Amino acid sequence: MTGKLRIIAGQWRGRKFPVPDRPGLRPTGDRARETLFNWIGPRIVGARVLDLFAGTGALGLEAASRGASRVVMVERDPIAVEALRSGPMQWPGAEVIEIVQADALAWLGHAPGPFDLVLLDPPFDSDLLQPSLAALLASPGLLAERACIYAESAPVQLPPTWPEALEPIRQKRQGQVVLSLLRLRTGQD
Repeated sequence: MTGKLRIIAGQWRGRKFPVPDRPGLRPTGDRARETLFNWIGPRIVGARVLDLFAGTGALGLEAASRGASRVVMVERDPIAVEALRSGPMQWPGAEVIEIVQADALAWLGHAPGPFDLVLLDPPFDSDLLQPSLAALLASPGLLAERACIYAESAPVQLPPTWPEALEPIRQKRQGQVVLSLLRLRTGQD
């Protein structure tokens, strides 16, 4: 069974796209996406975005719709990838999106950066939040100066402390999901 999500703002506002029914696939809802993009504001325009664990593509597609100059979406599930390639990739303006079918952590070892914003939404039952943050920080040139990382997690997955290289900017709980926005620290802080 396939559901549908809709883009909430930007050039594709109101467009719907298919969402395959897959184990562990949990689309980011309208409220969470609205919160994220309110936090980021106009910085999304022209941003280079990495949507790691893209799943349905809701976050990456919303970023592209709102003016990101480049969006790389990494997803391992072939059915989820095919849904993105056969649907939203056909929309006018989708040439800013690159879809990569790969294991997210393995791909980070040779990822082409830099990225201004990383959208990090690993499956909640995977325990991949901490390893993903570590891999992002360990990949030279992957993150632009003062890059932001948006993370979605279950409350029990929140780390006791964020990695020292990251500065928490915002955090909000929406139901059973915690939204966190982090910024890469620089030596000047």
